[in-house]
Amino acid sequence: MSETALSASILLLCYRDAPYIRAALESALAQTVPCEIIVSNDCSDDGTFELAQEMIANYRGPHRVSVRSNERNLGVAAHVNATVPLTSGDIVVMMAGDDISYPHRVAAILEAFRRRPQATVLGSDFDGIDENGRPREVSFRQRPEVFGLDYYVSIGRLIGLLGASMAFRREVFERFGPLLGPIEDNALSLRGALLGDCINLRQPLIQYRQHANSVSAGVFARHEPPMLRMQRRYERTIRFYRGTADDLEHCLAQMPGLSPRRRALARDVVAMYRIEADAREALLHKARHHWLKPIGRGLMHLGLRRKSAERALKLFVPRRWFGLYGR
Repeated sequence: MSETALSASILLLCYRDAPYIRAALESALAQTVPCEIIVSNDCSDDGTFELAQEMIANYRGPHRVSVRSNERNLGVAAHVNATVPLTSGDIVVMMAGDDISYPHRVAAILEAFRRRPQATVLGSDFDGIDENGRPREVSFRQRPEVFGLDYYVSIGRLIGLLGASMAFRREVFERFGPLLGPIEDNALSLRGALLGDCINLRQPLIQYRQHANSVSAGVFARHEPPMLRMQRRYERTIRFYRGTADDLEHCLAQMPGLSPRRRALARDVVAMYRIEADAREALLHKARHHWLKPIGRGLMHLGLRRKSAERALKLFVPRRWFGLYGR
């Protein structure tokens, strides 16, 4: 398929999104280029699936639309693993069941991939909204317009492109197989960086909704009771970081011809994820003398030095001062 004739598949993944699925699906149907649209429900029990079925029952527009549901709840990454093989487009465009895509989103994504053949994964800026669709400030570190593995090593923040804004070439998934770990966005971003360039479009292409039941709220325990919030966040990020490291190591093993520099950078990124997971586990569960090893390892990595130095200061204060109570 030539770059001038790229096709797109929208994966609209939803879970307990009954209040928002109509707006999300309407925004998918409003895209200005014909797409394959697969609405996939992760075994919701709130009517999300039925609402989506109702919306497309009499659809006669330019898109090929289908609605499906998992027999059991899979979680984010496993849901991606189950549905990407169902798509047929050259570019897979991710949508969340609680977000809204602007009508030109897919057209802008295809044009960006056409202009930059070496790009493998793409994200975009976004406009934040709350559960009622009102504008809301959302904190999210700006990514460079073009970046690769060296960015992850130098910046020292274990962040990928925003999953809700993401699109990727099929190769990013098909080359390596199912994602490992519980979260999709960092794993897909790093796979893309192994294969080519990551790009972030400096234009908002979605309205990104934050609310009490959103995926990000769950991962970062934003609505947990204050006494448990940091503990839950540590527990979830430990699994997240280790799963991402496992995925990148798995991908590296399948690329024997990777350049030495890119391989070294990827190994550095794997090490950073493992160090951060080990450090959180030590702070959460272990006596203070066990904190020294991951802190020391972090100080050896340029991108983690500041964070590790700040963590070293925690050796001298009670755990409750940084949100870990009853430990």
